[in-house]
Amino acid sequence: MLVVRPAGPADLDHLLELAILSGPGFTSLPEDPDQLAERLDLSRDSFGGKVPAPERWYTLMLEETDTGDVDGIGSVKAAVGLKRPFFSFRIVSNAAQSPSLGLKLDHQTLVLVNECTGWSEVGSLFLKADRRRGGAGRLLSQSRYMLIGAEPDLFADTVLAELRGVFTPDGACPFWDHVAHKFFPMDFDHADMMTGSTDKQFILDLAPRHPIYVELLPEPARAVIGKVHPQGVPAMALLESEGFRPNGLIDIFDAGPTVTCGRDNIRTVRDARPMTVALADEVETELPALISTAAVSGFRAVRQKAQIDGDVAILSRETADALKVRPGDTVRVKS
Repeated sequence: MLVVRPAGPADLDHLLELAILSGPGFTSLPEDPDQLAERLDLSRDSFGGKVPAPERWYTLMLEETDTGDVDGIGSVKAAVGLKRPFFSFRIVSNAAQSPSLGLKLDHQTLVLVNECTGWSEVGSLFLKADRRRGGAGRLLSQSRYMLIGAEPDLFADTVLAELRGVFTPDGACPFWDHVAHKFFPMDFDHADMMTGSTDKQFILDLAPRHPIYVELLPEPARAVIGKVHPQGVPAMALLESEGFRPNGLIDIFDAGPTVTCGRDNIRTVRDARPMTVALADEVETELPALISTAAVSGFRAVRQKAQIDGDVAILSRETADALKVRPGDTVRVKS
């Protein structure tokens, strides 16, 4: 059975493997064991309530219970931009007109902004290639919203997600090569690493102070602004199905889009219901449901059959064991 569970220090080898498989541009999964170890320590302490709520970064693992294989990762940051700025480019339309010539033009510009301070972020969604079918991606993605819905007050009113921008098959990034690299004269991987491991002062020092006119950029750069990496298209579809929409912000390095949704308007947060657990040898229903525990501490989630009887969710013993719940406990269920 596939179960989504909290990540901790014992997952370092699994997380490093996923980071290597994720490839370039996946800022939240650097191929750096020290950074990943720090992240796993923070995940353990976040689920354990040992750090202030806004500083928590919950990391989730998708595990096959029969084999112990870890095949995917997702995460939720309680708040971004509190200790380090959260920079983006905003796409701004500027109108210019000449009444004497009867002309009106719209020019798009990119403006460096830091607008998302305090928002929650869902991210780090990545699965091994052989798991990208059969609903595993949807389970992992929706588990993040079940986590938010378990204790909404731990998260911000607005939730964002950043999607990786376009890279060519040989690993080149058109927006970086033609635009960002002009301001940050270093390798993309180095800049990406510094974004995740420093206070981002280098961005303040080197980023453009004035708007960048999109029309003046080379066509390969213009073509990828706000576009998603091919591997991120399924993730974008899942986000859109939950109610997320682009908000006009893009990543300053690869031009991938940012999407947002009000916390309480996320479909899974809104539709999941608390129910009391009961057990049965056979669950009389055909369709599986998304089921999670009802608190952040010890959070677990599965997609399995649940027979609904009023406010009671009748589960199989195997499902209850995977969730580590007993009869009388509360779970949250989204049919």
